[in-house]
Amino acid sequence: MAKSSKRVTTLRGKVNSDRFYTIEEATEAVKECATAKFDETIELAFLLGVDPRHADQMVRGSVALPHGTGKQVRVVVFCEQEDQIKAATDAGAEAVGGEDLVQRIQGGWTDFDATVATPAMMRLVGRLGKILGPRGLMPSPKAGTVTNEVGQAVQEIKAGKIEFRVDKNANIHVPVGKASFAKEQIYENVFSVIETVFKARPSACKGIYLKACCLSSTMGPGLRLDPAVLTGMFR
Repeated sequence: MAKSSKRVTTLRGKVNSDRFYTIEEATEAVKECATAKFDETIELAFLLGVDPRHADQMVRGSVALPHGTGKQVRVVVFCEQEDQIKAATDAGAEAVGGEDLVQRIQGGWTDFDATVATPAMMRLVGRLGKILGPRGLMPSPKAGTVTNEVGQAVQEIKAGKIEFRVDKNANIHVPVGKASFAKEQIYENVFSVIETVFKARPSACKGIYLKACCLSSTMGPGLRLDPAVLTGMFR
């Protein structure tokens, strides 16, 4: 039987797994439990009462975190007009291009975190579906990453706009900051994400929408939030 480390044992003693935490309590406790030697990522996880096998129950969207994720986001842009190329470059995109960028990615380069494309370029980007799709990097009109305003899109992503999408098991995982954030910053980011996930509820979803919600750090224990309370707050 594996023996737990002293750090893990101490953390378990700080968390009551039999109770639900309020958002305020969870944001304070998650910082106390982030005791690793690096700046741990704070993540919010949801279990939804939807069936992702049905297109009308897919939950997907984006949210601009008030305080960002604490991570430097690398963005690539697919566009071809000179003014768009300049706007994307000025906004800080790591790579901008068309056919050449598609070929570079087909060659194995995936050193980026987000993609933006103009509508006209989606005919080329579609060829990258098997590469970008599994990584959750495919541009999407719903997420605001298929747009002619590429400079604005890059700015928003780098400022903290993130995408979320339910997986095949009806889970959503969203980073909401770093352990070094003030608890008020984590709280505001968490609040924004929960609110947005509730707004994304598909009309085809009947019955309980939010089944479980948990806040945790990379190496810390999970802190359960009460689904009934959150439903009452954000419905």
